[in-house]
Amino acid sequence: MSPPVSRGARRVVVKIGSSSLTTTAGELEPQRLDALVDVLAAARSKGDEVVLVSSGAIAAGLGPLGLARRPRDLATQQAAASVGQGLLAHRYAVGFARHGLVTGQVLLTLDDVTRRGHYRNAYRTFSTLLDLGAIPIVNENDTVATIEIRFGDNDRLAALVAHLVHADLLVLLSDVDALYDADPRTGAARAVRDVHSEADLDGVRLGRPTSGGIGTGGMVTKVEAARIATGAGIPVVLTTPENATRAMAGKAVGTRFHPTGRRRPTRLLWLAHATEGRGRLMLDDGAVVALTARRASLLPAGITGVEGGFAAGDPVDLVATDGRLVARGLVNFDSEELPGLLGRSTRELARALGPSYEREVVHRDDLVLLGR
Repeated sequence: MSPPVSRGARRVVVKIGSSSLTTTAGELEPQRLDALVDVLAAARSKGDEVVLVSSGAIAAGLGPLGLARRPRDLATQQAAASVGQGLLAHRYAVGFARHGLVTGQVLLTLDDVTRRGHYRNAYRTFSTLLDLGAIPIVNENDTVATIEIRFGDNDRLAALVAHLVHADLLVLLSDVDALYDADPRTGAARAVRDVHSEADLDGVRLGRPTSGGIGTGGMVTKVEAARIATGAGIPVVLTTPENATRAMAGKAVGTRFHPTGRRRPTRLLWLAHATEGRGRLMLDDGAVVALTARRASLLPAGITGVEGGFAAGDPVDLVATDGRLVARGLVNFDSEELPGLLGRSTRELARALGPSYEREVVHRDDLVLLGR
């Protein structure tokens, strides 16, 4: 095993998609995988700490199970992942062993990066693996993840992992060499080389994910992943595996997304980018101002209506009187209990119902503004 990396090393998260690792029949392509391993091992030998987020588990399981294409139902996806994950991990272990490097498999669900106890355990695992000189190989835990706790795609997973491990750079490897303002197959598309803000994406037609039935991502998910990472202060490079060495060396390849914000709690990144509201709380104008201008918590007095069914702890959308989505937050009451609290002060509720009701409907620490 190679010696531990120094604590001053640069930390890079690299994500590669299924279409870059597998054949259209769903089988792993050893040459592609080994080429990626060689690039990452070279970066590791130069002192970088490397975390690899790798798709391909479900795709790798298709061939052995006799499945012609990626299944749509969750149970069959999980079955394919249970077969393919072992094959994928073994291939990486063998590939990195050629360079004297040890790999560690890390399978995550959303709980692992959003619940404080899970988050801390995941961070310690990554830190220890990297301190010992190992290469963490990350994937979503497809074999047990349910619809409610899925990342949805590995681009989003990679962005959240980059935040979790305090990465200095996120590299998204795709079968397209950059972000284009239209489908590059048309021949009239222009590559977007730098993205400093949302204004640089004006006129860019992302279209639908195109994966040939193997992957789940596309430019939509990659741009969304870039928003997550750059919003936390992490630069992102989008390019092909063939350009990976140059991308990790800081060369001008593909599309570079420049940081737009600072590091913030992972659960807020998750709320903004990896959830959908289970219901809606309609706010009066005063509550909207309190949330957006004063960064206050949401109290019952500022809510005029409740829509949908949800439980305490679920994400809910906070909506202005004109229907504009203002924020999303973790609610402290369920949908059946809230209507009786609306328009009343917390002091009044505490006197009438007990001290447990003298609390926010959504605390400001569990709330993220969504207006761009």
